[in-house]
Amino acid sequence: MARETNRVGISDLVHRYAAAVDDHQFDSVVKLFTEAAELILPDPPTALEPVHRHRGHTAISDAIAAVAAVIRTEHAIVGEVYDDTPRPDVAHGRVACIAHHWSQDADQLTDVVWHLRYDDEYQLTDAGWRIARRALTINAIETRPVRRVRITGHSE
Repeated sequence: MARETNRVGISDLVHRYAAAVDDHQFDSVVKLFTEAAELILPDPPTALEPVHRHRGHTAISDAIAAVAAVIRTEHAIVGEVYDDTPRPDVAHGRVACIAHHWSQDADQLTDVVWHLRYDDEYQLTDAGWRIARRALTINAIETRPVRRVRITGHSE
């Protein structure tokens, strides 16, 4: 039963991360990481594998703030696999996600869609499960024209 509870808590963490990014609540996103966490990001379109390392809350905050450049995102978690480790306070996960990044250039709206995978390590802390290490790999990138995007509660 304890292992199942861990999976529920970890899945909640993963979904809270996606929701907080989509809501542009970047301070909340950073709090989902441990103090010494590492976030490893790709450099699209040049590198789709994780290449840039960001350690600690300040570096992670700076890296995640780049999402503010787009007018809206939507992260759909489409698959989750979690593995226990010999330690009850550590787990690993592989999370599949489709991430939409809507941007506007003059009158043109564009959706840059990342089909991605997070390879994670989670740590159980006094505040609950937190991300200790997250490596983001992009499997494919699509670019689509968009007719309209809702921005902060209204249509544009």
